[in-house]
This record gives sequence, C-alpha cells and structure tokens, in this order.
Amino acid sequence: MNNKEIDLEHFDFSQFQAEAIEQLKLGQSLTGKGGILTPLIKKILEAALEGEMDSHLSDCKSDNLLNRRNGKLTKTIKTDTGSFELSTPRDRDSSFEPEIVKKRQTVPSYSRNNRVND
Repeated sequence: MNNKEIDLEHFDFSQFQAEAIEQLKLGQSLTGKGGILTPLIKKILEAALEGEMDSHLSDCKSDNLLNRRNGKLTKTIKTDTGSFELSTPRDRDSSFEPEIVKKRQTVPSYSRNNRVND
C-alpha cells in the first residue's frame, strides 16, 4: 500500500480501510516514514499546497505581477511520530508562503495515542 500513488479522485476508502487494518495487525505504524496513513496524508497535503499556489498566482495576476510556477521542491515534514517527504510547489519570484504547512513547521500527530478528543 505504501509504494502506490494514491489517486484522490478515485480513492476507494473501503479498500484502504481493509488494507490499513491488515497492516495494523502486522504491527506497522500509522504515521511517519512507511506508516499506513503517510501516503494519504502526503497526497492531501500536496493537493492543498497546489490549491494555495493556484490562489497565490491568481492574486499575483490580479495585482498585475508577472509570477508563475517554477517547479517543485522536496520538503521533509517532521511529525512527533516520524517524518516523510512532501513535494511543494515554487513560484518564480519566491513570494509563495504556504499556510497549511509553513516553513520549518512541525506537524502535530494525533495518532500517537490513537485518541481523537485530545
């Protein structure tokens, strides 16, 4: 499951849930490098970052600024249960400041104790 790319448009939650339960039974961690939820979290964060970049470039265009996409960078996301690589978009004039995952931010993980009400 971890080596597959997740297509959010055709995501089968039931299949993912069954695979996740099997992996948990085998003792695999939920998050961090090689975690069960890591590919899904990664895909969701990358989609959110792309949306933020689209909004940023739209704002630049409305302000008559000539700015455009300039590839991607790989960023290591550190959580309290491990880390994983995330592909983040760049813009030509380096004015893009992501909100969902800020620079040098540590993302808290609520799966450590498997509690939702913390």
